[in-house]
Amino acid sequence: MKLKAYAELVKFEHTIFALPFTLVSVLILYEKTPSFWKVFWIVIALVTARTAGMALNRYIDLPIDVKNPRTSSWVHARGEVKPNEIKALIAISSALFVFSSLMINMKAFLLSPVVLFLLWLYPYSKRFTNFPHLVLGLVYFLIPVAVDVALNEHISLRALLLGVAMAFWVAGFDVLYALQDYEFDREYGIGSIPAKYGIEKALLFARIFHTITFFSLLMLYFVVDFLGLFYLLGLIAVAGFLVYEHSLIKPNDLSKINKAFFTVNGYISVVFFFIVLISRWLS
Repeated sequence: MKLKAYAELVKFEHTIFALPFTLVSVLILYEKTPSFWKVFWIVIALVTARTAGMALNRYIDLPIDVKNPRTSSWVHARGEVKPNEIKALIAISSALFVFSSLMINMKAFLLSPVVLFLLWLYPYSKRFTNFPHLVLGLVYFLIPVAVDVALNEHISLRALLLGVAMAFWVAGFDVLYALQDYEFDREYGIGSIPAKYGIEKALLFARIFHTITFFSLLMLYFVVDFLGLFYLLGLIAVAGFLVYEHSLIKPNDLSKINKAFFTVNGYISVVFFFIVLISRWLS
């Protein structure tokens, strides 16, 4: 079915990385209990923006993905989803993202082109910088910022801290993911931290990024009044997942990257959501 191919194209199941953190943003940032429809349009904005971003990535990187042995069997690289179909998906999902932003409020609507620009920039960034992971991180930094604008029409310190945590969490696991293409990227001049600095230093970058994530989440404890002891205990669990994620990947053994990337990061996002949900309930 074509629908299945589209879902595979944009890795729809990876929404589990972003959706719980979006809902965490709602839980941490709302000053007045939001309506069901406000939350609904926030979720729609997230899903459509992510779909547009992934489709842009696939369309722009098509010439690279066809040559890369790891990606040459993906649906767009083998021609199952045509370039014109990808462009149509980009147009539809972008339009739905802008519309959902308008349904949230005027400020969100006016900021929506900034998000689309960054989604477009990310695939190109690997062509002019060795730090495309930080460009992707910037996209995720905007999630809690956008939620704050959607709910409260301003940008608070807690939104910025959560944004930094999300940015470096995503940048860190994107560095780990890029290890798979280390040799291909070096051969074809594609920018990434592993391609520029090698595998061992890339692992160090990823650890530093995830350390920033942990301390940003810890700082939230001091600025969000309802985060108590349960939150601090939960952060220990999050730290444990991060340490475990990095223990799976060694310079001479990259066989467990998919487990580290997909499984462990999925657990982190879901567990952190329930930590914040329970913390809010206990307050």
